[in-house]
Amino acid sequence: MADTGVDSSPTEINEEKCKLPAVIAKNEKAVKRSFWRKFARVASFIPFSHDLLAAYFCSVDPQTPARVRAILLAALAYFILPTDLVPDFIVGLGFSDDATVLTAAIGIVSGHITDAHRSKALEVLNNPDTDIPSEKNSI
Repeated sequence: MADTGVDSSPTEINEEKCKLPAVIAKNEKAVKRSFWRKFARVASFIPFSHDLLAAYFCSVDPQTPARVRAILLAALAYFILPTDLVPDFIVGLGFSDDATVLTAAIGIVSGHITDAHRSKALEVLNNPDTDIPSEKNSI
């Protein structure tokens, strides 16, 4: 049998699976702390606001599978990072990396972003008086 160079021992796989809940919790905490503040600041500058909000509402939906939540929370955590691959303050390019990460995440989990998530996103975008979750209660 050829050596693939990949160690697929059960011990290593189980260690990685054990880390996933901690990573999800870390991303969830970061998104909870900063998502709405950053979204309010940049929503009018980014063409992917609707997709961003739909992804957010999917990630906080208790019916969303953990794997999907993990992917979306990672993309949302990247969005709220103060420093990333392309700094957000660069006009025209600043959010291109955020859009790329979000597009990839949505492409992977698109079947789980429902019409209800998209409707809630439109409601928030079209009605500034919509009751959006407080940062303490958003997730």
